[in-house]
Amino acid sequence: MSARGGKKKATKLSRSARAGVIFPVGRMMRYLRTGTHKYRIGMGAPVYMAAVIEYLAAEILELAGNAARDNKKGRITPRHIKLAVANDEELNQLLRGVTISNGGVLPRIHPELLSKKRGSRVKVDSQASLPEKKVERSKSKKPIKSFKKVKGKRGRKPKSTNNESVPNSTLEDGPGDGFTILSAKSLFLGQKLSLTESEISKIGTIKVEGIINPTNAEMDLKDGVGSALEKAGGREFLEAVKELRKAQGPLEVASVAVSQASGMAARFIIHCNVPQWGSEKCEDQLEKTVKNCLSAAEDKKLKSVAFPALPAGRNGFPKQTAAQLILKAISNHFVSSSSSSLKNIYFVLFDSESIGIYLQEMAKLDAK
Repeated sequence: MSARGGKKKATKLSRSARAGVIFPVGRMMRYLRTGTHKYRIGMGAPVYMAAVIEYLAAEILELAGNAARDNKKGRITPRHIKLAVANDEELNQLLRGVTISNGGVLPRIHPELLSKKRGSRVKVDSQASLPEKKVERSKSKKPIKSFKKVKGKRGRKPKSTNNESVPNSTLEDGPGDGFTILSAKSLFLGQKLSLTESEISKIGTIKVEGIINPTNAEMDLKDGVGSALEKAGGREFLEAVKELRKAQGPLEVASVAVSQASGMAARFIIHCNVPQWGSEKCEDQLEKTVKNCLSAAEDKKLKSVAFPALPAGRNGFPKQTAAQLILKAISNHFVSSSSSSLKNIYFVLFDSESIGIYLQEMAKLDAK
C-alpha cells in the first residue's frame, strides 16, 4: 500500500486454491497438453482430473493405513498399498494392470486344491476307524468284499461334503439374474455391503435368505415392494402375512415382524413399520428400524439380507437424509456388535436418483 492511500495489492491465488483442491491444477494442465496438441482442452478438465486423482490418493492412503494398523505397523509400505488395492473391489478393477514395486504377491489357492485337502481329511478319519473293521473281517472271513465297501465309503464322504456346501456357495455368488451390483464395500466385521440395481417387480426373486419389507402398522401389501412380494409369493405368502397380522397385532413404529417367504428364493420376510417424516424423533426411529431389522435377521441366523429403499413415497423421507441415516445405522450396528451371522447385505435400488445418492453417501461413509 502506498503512502498516498493507494489500492491494496490483491494476493494471487493459485488455480488449485480457487478450485478448492490440493493437487496442482496447473501441472495437470501441462500434462494434458503434452502430446495432445490436436485436441482442445477445456478449462475445467485439469480441475476435474486433479480432484479425481486427489480422491483416489486419499482413498488408497486410508485403506493402506488400515492395513498397516492391522499389521501393527506405524509406517505405510508398498505391501500395505498392494493389500489395500487388492481388498477393494473397485480399486482392484481400476488398477488391475498396474504393478506396485516391492508390493509382493497375493496368496491364491485354487478351490479344487482346497476341496482335495478336505477330502484327504475325511480319508484320514476313515483310516482311523479301520482297526475296528479288521475285527469284523476276521469274524466274517470275507476280507476282499469288506475292503471294497470301505473304499466305497471313502469315495462317498468327500462328495457329500461338497453337496452340502453348494447352497452356501450359491448365496455367496450374488443376488442372481436381473440384479446388477454397482458398488461393494466391507464393513467393520467383514460384512459385504453391496448397492444393487434392479426392477421392483424382481425383488421376490433375489437370492438371499431374508428380504426387508417396509410397511405400516397394519402390514398391508399395497406399496411397490409389498405388492411385488405378494405377486412372487402368491396365496401362500398372503395367508402367512394374514396369520402373522392376527398373531402379532398392529406393529409399533420401528418394530419388526418375521414371516415365511413362501414361493420365493428367500427364507424369511422381515416386515418393518417405517416412521413418518416430520414425526417426533423420526430420524432416530428410522435408525432404530434398521437396527431392529438386522437384529431380527441375526436371530434367525441369516447370512444375507436385501434392503429396498426403506422409506416409501407415502412416508415422505428425503432420499438424501434417508440414505445417510440408513448407512449410518448399518455401520454402527456392526461396530457395536461383537459377532454377527450376516455376511452379505444388498441394497436393492430401483431408480437412478436413489442410485446416485446412495453411491455418494457410501463414498462418504468410507471417508469417515
